[in-house]
Amino acid sequence: MSLSPPFRKIIHVDMDAFFASVEQLDNPSLRGLPVAVGGGGKRGVVAAASYEARKFGVRSAMSGIMAKRLCPDLIFVPPRFDRYKEISNQIRLIFHEHTDLVEPLSLDEAYLDVTQHKKGTPSATLIAQDIRETILKRTGLNASAGVSINKFVAKIASDINKPNGQKTIPPEAVLSFLETLDIRKFFGIGKVTADKMYGLGIFTGADLKKHSEDFLIENFGKSGRYFYQAVRGIHPSEVKPERIQKSIGAERTFSENISSEIFLKEKIDALAEELSRRLKKNKVSGKTITLKLKYSDFNTQTRSKTIPYFISSKDLILENALDLLYQENLNNSVRLVGISMGKLNNEKATPIKQLPVSVQLHIDF
Repeated sequence: MSLSPPFRKIIHVDMDAFFASVEQLDNPSLRGLPVAVGGGGKRGVVAAASYEARKFGVRSAMSGIMAKRLCPDLIFVPPRFDRYKEISNQIRLIFHEHTDLVEPLSLDEAYLDVTQHKKGTPSATLIAQDIRETILKRTGLNASAGVSINKFVAKIASDINKPNGQKTIPPEAVLSFLETLDIRKFFGIGKVTADKMYGLGIFTGADLKKHSEDFLIENFGKSGRYFYQAVRGIHPSEVKPERIQKSIGAERTFSENISSEIFLKEKIDALAEELSRRLKKNKVSGKTITLKLKYSDFNTQTRSKTIPYFISSKDLILENALDLLYQENLNNSVRLVGISMGKLNNEKATPIKQLPVSVQLHIDF
């Protein structure tokens, strides 16, 4: 069985250890050393780890204490998000030199649809190579890339030759590639789902492909349909350059747990000020405010309310956040609190029109 044309040409670009690489770029004394962006204290968390640190098992979202235990020589540096955003904007300008169909996923990765492109390059593989070379030349940073017929396969491909590499999965190789893929590499399959699949004798894409759509839906709910299609190379989601921010928030992890609403009020006051600043910087307001509480047992609770008008001022944010705080008693002592604003009044971006798939047959992979 083979996939039938026409195909889109999708590139997934992912910066290599972005935050840590920026720190090593700006501070040459850190180059070649194990670096973690984040905090190494009792409540610190690793936001990013250099490849030198990853060799010891240090990973993002790991506690600073665990990271230090794995790598005693680990160097912690505080994050500088303004700097990361500055370089991210430079990288996005490079993307737009090739196509307007750019869908950023975060500061360090994006999808590009290069089926129709600006520079006349005959190959999506060559476009990805050009982009990576230009990023290195202009920023001094390495990027990896994956090239294939849809976002799902391109994203998997970008991880294969990391760091500083790329991988193309052409149309004729997609199905065989997916069949040999470990099911843990399929997006949406975490540890719990993987363990369930193992119990059903599903270890690879080929094993997954043996089962009917009804069987997968019965065992995995709505995700079953996605698994059924993905392993057959079907992922119709287009690159969406009109993605807009749906919420803005701020949160803090405390050095000591807080067990009283009275002491939380001071922290929420500071967060309300920070959230107001971020909203005004982005020139937006919102109607739905959410309070996030992470307890000492790591259980997380959210409380939300929607008001009939848009707000961005600190006073109104604080007033509504405190209403949510006092809505019910705390379940436990609190290690993290956050507030966010949703239902923003940012205008819906005008979509950049995708060309019909029928004309997308003229670019080699």
